[in-house]
Amino acid sequence: MTIRQAISLGKTALQSVPDPELDAVALLSAATGDAPMTLRLKARESLTPEQEERFRSLLLLRGTRQPLQYVLGTQCFYGFDFTVDARVLIPRQETETLCELALSCLQGMEAPRVADVCTGSGAIAVTLKRLCPQAAVTATDMSWDALTLAQHNAKQNGADVRFLQGDLLQPLAGQTFDLIVSNPPYIETQACDTLQPEVRFEPRLALDGGADGLVFYRRLAAEAPALLTAGGSLMVEVGDGQAQAVAGLLAAGGLITQASIHRDLYGKERFVAARRDAFPT
Repeated sequence: MTIRQAISLGKTALQSVPDPELDAVALLSAATGDAPMTLRLKARESLTPEQEERFRSLLLLRGTRQPLQYVLGTQCFYGFDFTVDARVLIPRQETETLCELALSCLQGMEAPRVADVCTGSGAIAVTLKRLCPQAAVTATDMSWDALTLAQHNAKQNGADVRFLQGDLLQPLAGQTFDLIVSNPPYIETQACDTLQPEVRFEPRLALDGGADGLVFYRRLAAEAPALLTAGGSLMVEVGDGQAQAVAGLLAAGGLITQASIHRDLYGKERFVAARRDAFPT
């Protein structure tokens, strides 16, 4: 089988996925070790029996609608490679903007203390530590399985991050931070079973945000102020149509009178930031 024939076979086998040719090329790249562009240049060359067998196996996995990132075992985020599997939510490109907002907030600080809550794969925590090495970064998650993978990703990317297991902010009790970031579960419970097949392979714990999708934001609004330094900030990612409601929750939680809303790469209101001006009197 030639490379061209393999790509054609992949497109046919993956007709049910959103972009069959793109996925076929990615899987063939994984099977051969050649970059996608190289595959195009070598279209007439034949696969080895081992490469063909590997490619067919990957096609079968992707054909079940397992996310491409799980099949490949990796996802690039902010220029860093992260190992991903069914233990963690797949880092999305739009979340890179949350990192940009956080890095802007940390600019000029000598030794900021940062907490990444609901860390999952550790993508946010690792990125912030790598790009702001003077920061002391702590990451928390309820899932020990997720933390195990996040620790692997931190080691893989040379990031010294402290990981703590526990429910949301609970592991951070008694500590204070200059910045708390979080991409918590925000999908409404009833909507979780109607999501794209690929998304339903991701851990429900990382998706289900309660009946209205706002359960974790209410808790962050209530609990974060005690953990923020004077002038400290809380930044969160939110779901479609949730920004205004979350901004109201954070403002009502005693952070500031009004939280700021920021858009993602697609122009959607995706992030909410609130600043702690002073401790309550």
